[in-house]
Amino acid sequence: MVSTETSLLLACSNNLAAAVEQVASAVVAVNARQRIPSSGVHWHSGVVVTTDRALKREEEITVTLCDNRTVPATVAGRDSSTDLAVLKLPETNFPTAGIGDSKSLKVGHIVLAVGRSGENGISASMGVINAVGGAWRSWYDGQIDQFIRPDLTFYPGFSGGPLVDATGCVVGINTSGLSRRSNITLPITTVNRVVSQLLEKERITRGYLGLGMQPVHLPDNLQQTLNLQTNTGVIIVNVKPDGPGDRAGVMIGDILIALDGTPMRDSAQVLAMLEPERINQTLNAAMIRGGNLVQVAITVGDRSMKF
Repeated sequence: MVSTETSLLLACSNNLAAAVEQVASAVVAVNARQRIPSSGVHWHSGVVVTTDRALKREEEITVTLCDNRTVPATVAGRDSSTDLAVLKLPETNFPTAGIGDSKSLKVGHIVLAVGRSGENGISASMGVINAVGGAWRSWYDGQIDQFIRPDLTFYPGFSGGPLVDATGCVVGINTSGLSRRSNITLPITTVNRVVSQLLEKERITRGYLGLGMQPVHLPDNLQQTLNLQTNTGVIIVNVKPDGPGDRAGVMIGDILIALDGTPMRDSAQVLAMLEPERINQTLNAAMIRGGNLVQVAITVGDRSMKF
């Protein structure tokens, strides 16, 4: 006689296996590097999402489908800042992924990482959500809408594959390329935004000032003299010739303390002000120059990141 506890465990096991089976038909192997292929997800008809780092070459790329057929693929666009890439396929008559809601994830939720290799087929790893958080920027200046860190094993080839909830819905794309300390998952909102822009423009557009900068502490006497409400800013250490900052008259040694009235304490805050909608708009920069407070109008430029 099977105990109640055993029945519950068996039901849970069957449900997880069903979740993997549900998503497996949309998970592909991306053959764009030597040795172990990466994984990808058939996001919508003829469009596969994978990681940028999965593509070690941009020609002679193939994708292995769920029925073990291998078809050619072309690069539609890639973005190193979010570690996402988009492939176009001539083959469209196989299932697309069921997309879930990454915003519903909570610490402790059971999740599955799923991958596909050319030889061994589908693989899965089970764990829980270790941490969730708000929007953040990658080391490469990519805007990630939500921080998601699963506590599970990313086996070789899992990067570019989906993170799946207990219902079999995809809640993000797994990557090992953005964090120096751990594997993370890119949320659905980020994937959809980047995929849409890559398919439309083949590139990612970002605002650009043409300035190199680093945080600096402001001396107490300078704060008092200028009646400043902040004790930090960012000092300009490089000005790109003929860049937006150069054309506005920004000089090396200037200390930026605010943009459009928002205090700037580090370069990440500056970058956060340079979303695509800011391109060609003018920002009012409050700066300290030679011990005096000056105002500089900078028109945000367009830094296009093409693959």
